Amino acid sequence: MSEATSIPLPVLGQTSQAAMSIALVGNPNAGKTTLFNALTGLRAKTANFPGTTVDHRQATIVLDGQVHQLVDLPGAYSLEGISPEEEVTRDALMGKLGDKAIPDVIVLVLDATQLTRNLVFGSQILELGRPTIVALNMIDEAEANGLEISVDQLSEELGCEVVPIAARHGRNLDELLNKLTALVKQPVTGTCGSSAACAGCSGCQYSSRFRWATDLTRRSVQGEQTGRTYTNEKIDRIVTHRWVGLACFATLMAVVFMLIFWLASFPMDWLDGMFAYTSELVGGFLPEGDFRDLITEGLIGGVGGMLVFLPQIFILFFMITLLEDSGYLARAAFVMDRLMHRVGLPGKAFVPFLAAHACAIPAIMSSRVIDDRRDRLNTILIIPLMTCSARLPVFAMVVALMFPDNAMLAGLTFAAAYAIAIIGALAISFVFRRTILPGKTKPLVIELPPYRLPSLRNALTTSLDQSRLFVRKAGTTILVFSLVLWVLATYPKATPEMLPTSMQDQLSQVEASGDTEAYDTMLAQAQSEYSIAGRMGKFIQPVFAPLGYDWRLSVGVINSFAAREVMVSTLAVLYGAGDEEEGLLGSLRQARDSGGSLVFTTPTCLSLLIFYIFAMQCFPTLVVVKRELKGWKWPAFQLVYMTLVAYVGALITYQASRYFLGA
Repeated sequence: MSEATSIPLPVLGQTSQAAMSIALVGNPNAGKTTLFNALTGLRAKTANFPGTTVDHRQATIVLDGQVHQLVDLPGAYSLEGISPEEEVTRDALMGKLGDKAIPDVIVLVLDATQLTRNLVFGSQILELGRPTIVALNMIDEAEANGLEISVDQLSEELGCEVVPIAARHGRNLDELLNKLTALVKQPVTGTCGSSAACAGCSGCQYSSRFRWATDLTRRSVQGEQTGRTYTNEKIDRIVTHRWVGLACFATLMAVVFMLIFWLASFPMDWLDGMFAYTSELVGGFLPEGDFRDLITEGLIGGVGGMLVFLPQIFILFFMITLLEDSGYLARAAFVMDRLMHRVGLPGKAFVPFLAAHACAIPAIMSSRVIDDRRDRLNTILIIPLMTCSARLPVFAMVVALMFPDNAMLAGLTFAAAYAIAIIGALAISFVFRRTILPGKTKPLVIELPPYRLPSLRNALTTSLDQSRLFVRKAGTTILVFSLVLWVLATYPKATPEMLPTSMQDQLSQVEASGDTEAYDTMLAQAQSEYSIAGRMGKFIQPVFAPLGYDWRLSVGVINSFAAREVMVSTLAVLYGAGDEEEGLLGSLRQARDSGGSLVFTTPTCLSLLIFYIFAMQCFPTLVVVKRELKGWKWPAFQLVYMTLVAYVGALITYQASRYFLGA
């Protein structure tokens, strides 16, 4: 590659006195985001580029006392803009994304174990003529593989600083920051040349770039790959096998969920007891009356009932992050692609499906990476069937009610809920692609990263981040819902004289028997049914009665359309969990309907589980679908079909389980 002339750059000319924009660019899996997190300490926020749904992350970074903006651009193999991610990266580097200015400095992240392929893309970045520093990442893995890379040789031929780093372990990050500081201090004059640029610059073909990258790698790298690659291939023969791979994936996920329930049972029991004790303690200090009930039942009972499930949220994301960091989830995507393709789902849908297990909203937005209109529409219609984190408290509550002392059965049931959701989504996709959305789908092209020892620090950080989001929601949305619901479930407060004559007669009989506790329980239930929430529940309860739900469960189902987590806090308030020593789960196990029968029988729990597996997640999800599909036609269809599937599935489950269990 020959020397190139300087390339004029627009919108430049900043000096060290002004905040600069620093862009991280590189191939997918080169470690850009890991480096970004290491440099910023995860003080990042996620945003969307104007006109796209490809996420980028940005945060501030301080270099020599000066605050600068660090942006993590989507991974790309080329600046030709073949994929939506590559279009975003290209347009961001050219200053064509709305009001986003051209980055002043570029940090080019190269994977030291895949240097040739990374240099092909790197040549295009260097041709931009922008002030650039190369972060040669994963140098530790390259050394472990028997490769010795001449950093000086690379730096001389690329015409810029090259710093060997291991972002996962923080190796040489200080040196990278020092050289980056020196680079941003230099005045940017508006032009910059690179000895790595091709003659003719933008006219260079891929074959020429590849030859240049291969020659440079040969001159800069000594040694040969050791047996680690062969070991990876031997493992891949098993975990990516058509049938054995599926069995491995199913077994692994079942073990994960069993571990989640077993490990989480101890902190969950402690939290449940702590909130029950706190409610009792606070209630003892406050005078008897509505204010005490508001604090103990509405505030502590509602929010505490949600926070009891925090350990499961933490452990789930911890384990998923470990699997992702190890490189296994990419193999799982490859294995699942065969099955997805058979039912009419594109290979690119796996990433949105995986994201949907955290939240359906960003997953639906990320479906824009799917090029074909029908493939994308089918994916969006199916995404809400994936089990999002908001459903976890509901699933955990139901499973804990069914198997209070058996972590293995609880974990298997939890895993079965995920499996039913996935199987149901695949079946519905199969029907859609042969009826309303016919057509062929595109296969998945994915790069399998090498197996790595996962980072405990990264897993802990990710889990804490997700847990903070969960707690924040409990402290805002759930708190408001709990307090409002307590008011609706308390007022108007009926005296015994205001109740129906039949209820007054029953109360009189119980009072005459001298059973004070039974009298108080019956009066509280009658007053609850007389309240606004009680009347609403009684009105809609006939719709849900065939599913085994009493009026309080019916209110919980309706309320949870705002946010799935609201279901737990609703039941905590309506069943008076904050006023019981046993806590939420103890209160629900003892809850009885107006006829004196237990509410949460096995058939009812199974029915509730099936309903929440298939029901539409929440109203905000529908709003995002409407925005993505430019109208209410498909969101309305989505709501109707998911509600019908959920209702019919719950109905069959309840009636069948009653028949076979005799409950």
